[in-house]
Amino acid sequence: MVEDLKMRMSGHIPILVAEVIAAFKFTSALTFLDATIGGGGHARAILEAFPGANLWGIDRDPSALERVAKFLPRNRLHLLHNNFSQLDHLPQKNFDGILFDFGLSSDQLDMPERGFSFRFDGPLDMRMNPTTEFSAAQFLQTAPREMLIKAVRDFGEEPNWRRVVNAIWSARGTNKLDRTLSFAELVHGALPKCQRGKTNPATRTFQGIRIAVNTELEAIQVALPKAFAALAPGGVIAAISFHSLEDRLVKRFFREWAGLPTTRLDGRGKDERQSMGKLRTIKPITPSADEILANPRCRSAKLRIFQKEGTSS
Repeated sequence: MVEDLKMRMSGHIPILVAEVIAAFKFTSALTFLDATIGGGGHARAILEAFPGANLWGIDRDPSALERVAKFLPRNRLHLLHNNFSQLDHLPQKNFDGILFDFGLSSDQLDMPERGFSFRFDGPLDMRMNPTTEFSAAQFLQTAPREMLIKAVRDFGEEPNWRRVVNAIWSARGTNKLDRTLSFAELVHGALPKCQRGKTNPATRTFQGIRIAVNTELEAIQVALPKAFAALAPGGVIAAISFHSLEDRLVKRFFREWAGLPTTRLDGRGKDERQSMGKLRTIKPITPSADEILANPRCRSAKLRIFQKEGTSS
């Protein structure tokens, strides 16, 4: 098919597609929101699986919207440039299905000028919306030390965060923080040799800086309650996470809505918790071995599903 060819040409491979479609079978399947439309793979699968449905797609990356507009059926598609933390501003309400895919698209990772990957040399940018936020290079040059620590230690979960933060601090005013390869080399040199295994030692730090630059966790924390409010009775939210902190937020909100303890330290009694729906996944769904083999980038993906109480219209 022409669409299949275009999808392959974009380099984008959507993750856990069959599982996402199965999750939305519980709804009346009339109106969907893809809050992170990215490469458009999930959106296309949804529109094909539910021929009578309409889909709203938003993304903070304008180039993503331009790409998907070229191959998705526009008669049932509504595209908006927006951060999903602002989804309450959409003209459409009462969605039967809402999807979040918090990972980067392959299109973003494979464009050197976007600066998300150290596989290529390019400007250290990392902005999902290149028109508004500070670049990663600007962040590294100007952020207070406490913010660097939070990015590397908390978001990147780098065990040797002190070494990395000190290296960044010492490199300020030089060109070592300007480009992906020079920054990766800086991180690599700051870490002990025992940490230099199969995975590039700069991976954690790149991830943490990206999360900080794009305020990704804050956006998720704001967006999930808004998504619940925008969900029709009986509607389903499906969320794909790639980072433990992302998954923790999704798990906490879903358990809260299901009237379950949010953590092991949640001492509220059953009568103090309100159930507003049910978990469709007690444990997250993860990719099969075959899917990981075909697309190694999906290996850390976790899918959680929640259904709001009531009956879809």
